Amino acid sequence: MSLERLRRYCGGDCVALRVWSMFLAVLVLPLVSVGASAQDKTDPTSAWIGEAGVASIYSGKYQGRRTAFGTHFDQRRLTAAHPWLPFGTKVRVTLVGTGRSVIVTITDRMSAKRCVIDLSTAAARLLGMGFGVAKVSLAPA
Repeated sequence: MSLERLRRYCGGDCVALRVWSMFLAVLVLPLVSVGASAQDKTDPTSAWIGEAGVASIYSGKYQGRRTAFGTHFDQRRLTAAHPWLPFGTKVRVTLVGTGRSVIVTITDRMSAKRCVIDLSTAAARLLGMGFGVAKVSLAPA
């Protein structure tokens, strides 16, 4: 309701309305739950200790395209796509069997059901993956 419409409804004298509104603001609003407190909110990565699965390599067709993070994808950077980790999260990716690892930054989302992470070409080369898919383990960096 607009202020002018409220004044017309009150008949010009809104002193009683002001008193009631202040009464409500002082007594009732502190009783209303505003939402979750800071203790109720959980960070999805706070309990994340890692995961294992298959890693794939980004296709070359995505070079230069905008990622979900808002940056342009560059195959020469150490970046990756993950289904749910927050953007900007640093993840240590270790190639199972060799123990070689690389730290990547999550900058995009992926929808592949069979893979846990999509790596840029630079990250895959540092791991020694070659082309295709490989078994990896992920851990917070």
